[in-house]
Amino acid sequence: MTLPRAALVSAETTPYYHCICRCVRRAFLCGQDPYSGRSFEHRRLWVCERLALLTEVFAIDLCAYALMSNHYHLVVRLAPERVQTWSDVDVVTRWTRVFAGPALARRFRDGGTLTTLERQTLDTLIAQWRERLGNLSWFMRCLNEAIARQANAEDDCTGRFWEGRFKTQALLDEQALLTAMVYVDLNPLRAGIATAPEDADFTSLQARWYKLTRRQVAPHPQPALLPFRDSDHRAARDHLPFNWPDYLELVETTGHRVLNGKRTFAADTVPSILTALGLDPAAWFPTVTNLQARFELVIGAPRRLRLFAAARGRHWVRGRAAALALYLSDSGADQRF
Repeated sequence: MTLPRAALVSAETTPYYHCICRCVRRAFLCGQDPYSGRSFEHRRLWVCERLALLTEVFAIDLCAYALMSNHYHLVVRLAPERVQTWSDVDVVTRWTRVFAGPALARRFRDGGTLTTLERQTLDTLIAQWRERLGNLSWFMRCLNEAIARQANAEDDCTGRFWEGRFKTQALLDEQALLTAMVYVDLNPLRAGIATAPEDADFTSLQARWYKLTRRQVAPHPQPALLPFRDSDHRAARDHLPFNWPDYLELVETTGHRVLNGKRTFAADTVPSILTALGLDPAAWFPTVTNLQARFELVIGAPRRLRLFAAARGRHWVRGRAAALALYLSDSGADQRF
């Protein structure tokens, strides 16, 4: 039985989600289309620019992304509590950066006066906008609709550009978040369009590489990314729960072995972050190279999967066998981000 989106996406369950969206009718989001011979490389900039805007407007943080030829991946973090700290003016200003909004909202934003009835009407709208600015479905709608309109106008056609609604995988723990981020950052390597993680254009790994190594200016606009925690291991609410050196080591060692057709780590080369998080190195490669097939709606420790299913009136969700193989222990399954 298909679960409604409201049962799949809930900040109370987990703030982290892996989102996937694909094009239809052999449409190419970006890259070189072998059927028409046309290049759509410039559309990657559309997506980057739109993501940059939306991450500034919405209470949603971008953790990882990869823009492929006919689909894209995002790993996001919901922060609906942030919306509650915004003033009414903040909400209206943010909303009108994406939508025109009614004239009374723009007048309020610019410091104009409203009648009592107008203010009552605007208060209703602000409450609605406040909820939407922390909502993943609205974030994805604002991203996909804009790109679809631009692409259809360029292709001189109408109709669907995206393959239905976007797909999501809830990431229930740190291990799931790490696995999804590495899976996303290594997409171009698995597709054979890059020879090193940092050389994969339009990925979050490359964006972080340029920013954190400060070796050169990034070749294209970059959307803001949720930072890693400090190297001294201080936890912070607005940071990812692991640090950059550990993450980079894992991506590079995994990517190197993927490119060379290897699926195991040598005993003395297991990345420290796998050991620290209790992930089985032997199960790491089958999982991180085939994540969507091994898990469906949710990724997490076996007990977390059982709790997720029970909370939604189901006996199970797909991925239990993969979770049993990947997680060395089910301890800490009740620990939240």
